[in-house]
Amino acid sequence: MLDTIIFDLGGVLIDWNPRYVFRTIFSTEEEMDYFFENICTHEWNLEQDAGKSLALATEERVAQFPKYEEPIRAFYGRWEEMLGGPVKETVALLRHLKDAQSHRLLALTNWSAETFPVALERYDFLHWFEGIVVSGVEKTIKPRPELYEILLHRYGVAPASAVFIDDNAANVAAAKKIGLVGVHYKSAQQLKEDLRGFGVGW
Repeated sequence: MLDTIIFDLGGVLIDWNPRYVFRTIFSTEEEMDYFFENICTHEWNLEQDAGKSLALATEERVAQFPKYEEPIRAFYGRWEEMLGGPVKETVALLRHLKDAQSHRLLALTNWSAETFPVALERYDFLHWFEGIVVSGVEKTIKPRPELYEILLHRYGVAPASAVFIDDNAANVAAAKKIGLVGVHYKSAQQLKEDLRGFGVGW
């Protein structure tokens, strides 16, 4: 029997997309794609999610790519504009789980410690969780097993009794390796059906 549900945040409960900002900076999708594939890459952003200073990361990247100084500085300078808002259908599902009080609710997120307070202030539903483990605070990221272990130990969770939900397949695979039940999130409806299959009723 599952007694704990662990949510990822970005892409599951919160819409975050840097393209919201960079479509106002670059004139073509091709230019924007080049920037994300070669300058401010997903891997680079993950370094900050793992605890690296945003200011240091920005200055290093500007020194490496001085012609791209303006868009590089925009990545964290305009970070709040990359927040598209709640994923309403999934938040409604979370509210149902909260009101039912049938499962413990936790969150495990790859997120910079410097920007996460903005989300905490902006989104009331983040306060519905018993606890949230933030990668930037812990200085490690999914899919490294140690971040999952931090959550399990801190909140006394038995892996086999918990389901972990993430929109990143690699993060779900890592969760399964340490014994968690994993759900690869694609939509709120799919998540609802998957949870129902695990005995989480509606």
